[in-house]
Amino acid sequence: MGVPAFFRWLSRKYPSIIVNCVEEKPKECNGVKIPVDASKPNPNDVEFDNLYLDMNGIIHPCTHPEDKPAPKNEDEMMVAIFEYIDRLFNIVRPRRLLYMAIDGVAPRAKMNQQRSRRFRASKEGMEAAVEKQRVREEILAKGGFLPPEEIKERFDSNCITPGTEFMDNLAKCLRYYIADRLNNDPGWKNLTVILSDASAPGEGEHKIMDYIRRQRAQPNHDPNTHHCLCGADADLIMLGLATHEPNFTIIREEFKPNKPKPCGLCNQFGHEVKDCEGLPREKKGKHDELADSLPCAEGEFIFLRLNVLREYLERELTMASLPFTFDVERSIDDWVFMCFFVGNDFLPHLPSLEIREGAIDRLVNIYKNVVHKTGDSFRRRQKEKRKRMKRDQPAFSPGGILTPHALGSRNSPGSQVASNLRQAAYEMRMQNNSSPSVSPNTSFTSDGSPSPIGGIKRKAEDSDSEPEPEDNVRLWEAGWKQRYYKNKFDVDAADEKFRRKVVQSYVEGLCWVLRYYYQGCASWKWYYPFHYAPFASDFEGIADMPSDFEKGTKPFKPLEQLMGVFPAASGNFLPPSWRKLMSDPDSSIIDFYPEDFAIDLNGKKYAWQGVALLPFVDERRLRAALEEVYPDLTPEETKRNSLGGDVLFVGKHHPLHDFILELYQTGSTELVDVPPELCHGIQGKFSLDEEAVLPDQIVCSPVPMLRDLTQNTAISINFKDPQFAEDYIFKAVMLPGARKPAPVLKPSDWEKSSNGRQWKPQLGFNRDRRPVHLDQAAFRTLGHVMPRGSGAGVYGNPAPPPATYQGNLYRPLLRGQAQIPKLMSNMRPQDSWRGPPPLFQQQRFDRGVGAEPLLPWNRMLQTQNAAFQPNQYQMLAGPGGYPPRRDDRGGRQGYPREGRKYPLPPPSGRYSWN
Repeated sequence: MGVPAFFRWLSRKYPSIIVNCVEEKPKECNGVKIPVDASKPNPNDVEFDNLYLDMNGIIHPCTHPEDKPAPKNEDEMMVAIFEYIDRLFNIVRPRRLLYMAIDGVAPRAKMNQQRSRRFRASKEGMEAAVEKQRVREEILAKGGFLPPEEIKERFDSNCITPGTEFMDNLAKCLRYYIADRLNNDPGWKNLTVILSDASAPGEGEHKIMDYIRRQRAQPNHDPNTHHCLCGADADLIMLGLATHEPNFTIIREEFKPNKPKPCGLCNQFGHEVKDCEGLPREKKGKHDELADSLPCAEGEFIFLRLNVLREYLERELTMASLPFTFDVERSIDDWVFMCFFVGNDFLPHLPSLEIREGAIDRLVNIYKNVVHKTGDSFRRRQKEKRKRMKRDQPAFSPGGILTPHALGSRNSPGSQVASNLRQAAYEMRMQNNSSPSVSPNTSFTSDGSPSPIGGIKRKAEDSDSEPEPEDNVRLWEAGWKQRYYKNKFDVDAADEKFRRKVVQSYVEGLCWVLRYYYQGCASWKWYYPFHYAPFASDFEGIADMPSDFEKGTKPFKPLEQLMGVFPAASGNFLPPSWRKLMSDPDSSIIDFYPEDFAIDLNGKKYAWQGVALLPFVDERRLRAALEEVYPDLTPEETKRNSLGGDVLFVGKHHPLHDFILELYQTGSTELVDVPPELCHGIQGKFSLDEEAVLPDQIVCSPVPMLRDLTQNTAISINFKDPQFAEDYIFKAVMLPGARKPAPVLKPSDWEKSSNGRQWKPQLGFNRDRRPVHLDQAAFRTLGHVMPRGSGAGVYGNPAPPPATYQGNLYRPLLRGQAQIPKLMSNMRPQDSWRGPPPLFQQQRFDRGVGAEPLLPWNRMLQTQNAAFQPNQYQMLAGPGGYPPRRDDRGGRQGYPREGRKYPLPPPSGRYSWN
């Protein structure tokens, strides 16, 4: 499913689900920026219990951003990831749990899409490099001006895949980051943190959903938990609805298309590489003091309130006069299922359905029509109605350009001649879609003959000056089915056996995806073995098709997945003998790694929207080839090739801290049940971690520019979710005791999606919040006091040390000034800082009607009110709020690790996103 297209449709259709985030920024005092205290009440007028981070949606924009200069090395990437998480945490402010999930080895059904993306990214990267060099040579030959070419190795984003050294180092960095925040940030004081890194199999968002499902099945689960999930993928909306949790919110960066990007040659904005003319850069500011400033503002975050989306869907899907009792929960499940047909990560979308052409609205109308026909009496009334209409009205006669004309009268005055049949067909189709009711039999006939509402692949407003891609199928002309199967599958449409095979595979895929969203992975081995989908008109007799999956399947190992999804150009992330299998002409699997491949635009305009026609990997042949090179793995590579699990972290003030510490002291080797009364009702199993973070032990920094944690009090342990039988069915219902949120939509809100004006989301969750406006005098004052052109770098600006919470002992250094030890360096942390207790210990905010019941873990936590004492460090702050460390550590695969030559920075804070 195309993320921009779906989100654009969703925000226009149901605008009130969107809420702009209120973000509190660090304050500045005497030239020092004070970090946000996330232990205070949330300024968005809502309190969240759990925050889940789909980490790949954070890793990619931090490592290779599109709208600002990329980090210069891996160290800067890690700091940028830390800062991004800090920013999200300060907006959401979870009170119970932070769950960080990185994509692990994916099911085979997903690996095919990953393979397509990585092959395409590699091909486009090489083509862009060749084009860039060609344009550079042309400009210099004409006497143009270009800055000196920076010699650096291109960052291969394909390394963001389980099994690479990059992902292994990222896991170490996140362990360090979590330990530091548990030691020093008051907002993390009583938080439980779970890290599911790339060694744990499963996609990040589905590991999160699996955790939620398994916790919901426990007797101690709080049915009124307020969840917040961070991620940009469209399927997160479907996954959130599938939980049937009443309080579920998604936070994501606001989607802004056509963000300005710098030219890859001259680094100026306003044009692409192909249009670069090599002109000198214009001076920015009177003395060019704004030369390093970026023209784009930092991305804003928005909330998507799924409880409000549920209100919209309940109104839209409710049907009267049904032969059975209407259940809104089942109708929401049906809506989620229907969205599978317009595309997902595991199946291609049906060829006649496009989101931007109103496909989802059309499916909903067909669905409501079909549901009504399930009753015998209703079906009889419909039959009688059709007879009356046929008797009382003339047969259908097409109008407009398709109006019948007598021979020779086509050119008579008043007759309409189609100058653009494709556009006319589109208009007729969209006119039909805009009607209040759509019949499922009015799109195309099963034999391929045209119907009154033929369709095309692109809206008129989506076209521009570029030529339309060649469309050999032409769905608007007779014989479309024959052409489709011949062009896409190279078979005749009359081949009933083949069409049946495609349909059966697609139906299996629908069952697999539905199970994946609601129960977990039904099979790690299953995948859809075609590049294209069948037509809906071919779905005949599907009730008898088997939908069982092989049980007991296991995921690939990390390095095996790399062999299945990587092109040969990314082979440097694999062991040498494995890499050779991708490039050696005599390799038994050389056909898996074509140097070039075709991309079928499939009615789209851009190559990234097309279908990469890559051969499917034969698992048996791949494993047979790898058996010969497995002995060549080093111990480190063998470790990276193993599957891991989740790790749980808590700070010294958490009720679980002493319980976990005792397990390490006794050296327990058995799995131990998590006591739910000590952990907000969370259940599962503990086992000792060989690489645990332990109190009073130094936590070494994996980032050379950041200091070690020498006074650590946090602790970590392996965590395993509650286990169930393979055939266990998780209930897709609202749990007993769950309180439905108070309705948000008002009668006027139902019209906001179609009144033609620009819809502006509200700010925060309080609908009655009054906006604050500044007058001209206030803006003039801001103009005088706000710093301009500080010249600070994009990543890693310094923040005050954690001691800032206890009193300002920090004074920023001027550039070039030597570091001077603090005069009070021997002082221990004072016991004077006492922020407000975590909000889940107080009366909870915005919980609707009634008081919050005192569950066992709430009663336990109410007895604890120890003061939080951040550690006092003896060095000045470095990137991300840490004092810098001056040692250097070796390089990694694929990109430099020298680190930036950091000058002493000007006064600044933890965040630097502009």
